Amino acid sequence: MEVLSALWTFPAIILAAMLITWAAESGQFFISQGLALAVLAWVQTLPEFAVEAVIALDAAKDPSKMHLITANFTGSLRLFVGLGFPMVYFVSLFFGKAKGQNVKSWVIKLDDEHSIAILSILPAIIYFLAIYFKGTLNIFDGLVLTAIYFLYLYLLSKMPPHDTEGIEDMGRIPKYVVRSKYPLNVIGITGLFVLGAVIIYFSAQPFLNSMLAIAVSIGVSQFVFVQWVAPFLSEFPEKLSAFYWAKKVTKAPMALINFVSSSINQWTILAAMIPFIYSFGVGRIAPIIFDDHQRLEILLTIVQSYLAFLFLASMDFHIFEACALFILWLVQFLVPSTRHAMVWIYGAWAAIETVRLIKDFKRPNAFHSFLKLSRSHLKILK
Repeated sequence: MEVLSALWTFPAIILAAMLITWAAESGQFFISQGLALAVLAWVQTLPEFAVEAVIALDAAKDPSKMHLITANFTGSLRLFVGLGFPMVYFVSLFFGKAKGQNVKSWVIKLDDEHSIAILSILPAIIYFLAIYFKGTLNIFDGLVLTAIYFLYLYLLSKMPPHDTEGIEDMGRIPKYVVRSKYPLNVIGITGLFVLGAVIIYFSAQPFLNSMLAIAVSIGVSQFVFVQWVAPFLSEFPEKLSAFYWAKKVTKAPMALINFVSSSINQWTILAAMIPFIYSFGVGRIAPIIFDDHQRLEILLTIVQSYLAFLFLASMDFHIFEACALFILWLVQFLVPSTRHAMVWIYGAWAAIETVRLIKDFKRPNAFHSFLKLSRSHLKILK
């Protein structure tokens, strides 16, 4: 019966994510781009929050499910970087060519404001490296990760507001909501969000149970199934939005930064939630202790995200970088036994890129862009 429940839980999660995405896209039209993308990224990942919360509660009751705690968020992060980033590049490349633009040296160039999102990845993954070495995730870690996330939001809130996209560039449903008169537009946004949240509430637990049942029935590791299937389904609308923006070509940077914002969200606020939910489940403050397999998954995710950060630190995204991220992700996805080797490959490449960044630091990069913003809008450095 749990296997058959996938017939309604899988579509339900996708529908909930679509409803929430429409609500977020409608609401983001009225605030600044950076903050809008951060809010949009947070709201879009609510289904993943729900799945992660269910896993943490189940692990608190049944220690045999403890290994699943890292499956969902490491899988979603690696999908963002290994599949999402390259998808944005190649979609913009394809449609740019169709519109007659020169694509021989196609590059997605990022704006100065995007440096806030790019640099905000760094403290999150550095702190997660500390979590990897100590092998636990506790309440204190959750507070630190939450602080990093709210610092990110604070920096974005200092940016001047401007349109995230023209109304004509929006999808049919959010466009209809935005064009509605007050208070119908507010009612529409609220209604979409509430309906999506209700669907998530009633389907998250059956969704997880159906995935575990399917994994057992087809002889696939439950960890692998939760790691890739859950985030793929819950991120589907997000990838659809990114595809739509990348198709506009000029909005490709916004699509790319939307994935970056989602990555920050996963590294900070979602991971921060886990020890709180787990402690609530066991009825006391308790740390989550990672086994060797979980630590490997975390380390692999860290080095992949760090390499992606170094690629974006130049404030542009090239075809070679998009191909590299996709191929390396595809290999680890198709051949899980290569993950130890992948850690070394990502790490060695990241070391080379770090040296290159330091050596050529005077060239335009995210640090320079952030410094410029801090002097003009952020009022941090004068």
